[in-house]
Amino acid sequence: IDYDETFAPVARIEVIRLFLAYAAHKDFTVYQMDVKTVFLNGILEKEVYVGQPPGFVSKQYPDHVYALDKALYGMKQAPRAWYDVLSKFLIDSGFQKVHTPLVEQVKLKLDLVGKPVDHTDYRSMIGSLMYVTSSRPDIMFATCLWYLKDSGFDLTAYSDADHARCHLDRKSTYGSVQFLGEKLVCWSPKKQNCVSISTTESEYVAVSSCYAQVLWMRIQLTDYGFFYDKVPIYYDSNSAIAISCSPVQHTRTKHIDVRYHFIKDHGEKGTIELYFIGTEYQLADLFTKSLPEARFKFLVEKLGMMSRET
Repeated sequence: IDYDETFAPVARIEVIRLFLAYAAHKDFTVYQMDVKTVFLNGILEKEVYVGQPPGFVSKQYPDHVYALDKALYGMKQAPRAWYDVLSKFLIDSGFQKVHTPLVEQVKLKLDLVGKPVDHTDYRSMIGSLMYVTSSRPDIMFATCLWYLKDSGFDLTAYSDADHARCHLDRKSTYGSVQFLGEKLVCWSPKKQNCVSISTTESEYVAVSSCYAQVLWMRIQLTDYGFFYDKVPIYYDSNSAIAISCSPVQHTRTKHIDVRYHFIKDHGEKGTIELYFIGTEYQLADLFTKSLPEARFKFLVEKLGMMSRET
């Protein structure tokens, strides 16, 4: 037995969102079975009692229970209780909340004289952030996805790219979002693997990656009895649309990796349709760069996110 080889038998988070979107569409009641986890130091707002654990049973009061002073590992209240403690500490320490999670036009660069960090701790923190973004596109605790019951179930997608965004290797960043009706199901902000020599090329590579996700969703949704053809994909580059719809490989595009050209084949088969959309209404813009507050809030609302307090 290889004890270093691990595997987590869990579904992709997109599969869970597909199911929840379908449940909202059909007005189903969803019951959740939770495996309780995490966080020990949160302060409980309500009284919670637990049985005496084996090995710590009081001989004088064997039938009594323990009243918890703090959150216990595995309690459902533990994550929120710890968040409240952490938020209060940060505010008391002088931290201030910002309206948007990123500063506009900020550019990251290598710190050549910086202190080396522990790879394990760094990957652990990145993993925690990745876990948060599974349900939180804008990395903000007090907001959640809002799935409307009567918003239809049509599959649509948006794709966008920011050419040569990374000034270190000049690779572009791209983002894509996929909806079922008005229900946001999938999103993906990433840096492209290749260096694009033009804005058109970066947009073309982005829409190819977006359609790969759409193709996976089409296959998954057949299990729910939905069969989609001519799935609309919106992006803000007429030049990239022209390349995607042209069966001819021009001299300006023949250098692009062949794996990105599969979108041409699916366009000819009619499984997708490409549409131009103005940058103002490009919902994937949120995943390519930092944005002003007004623009950020506009896109957050259009993505179907709302405050839990409302």
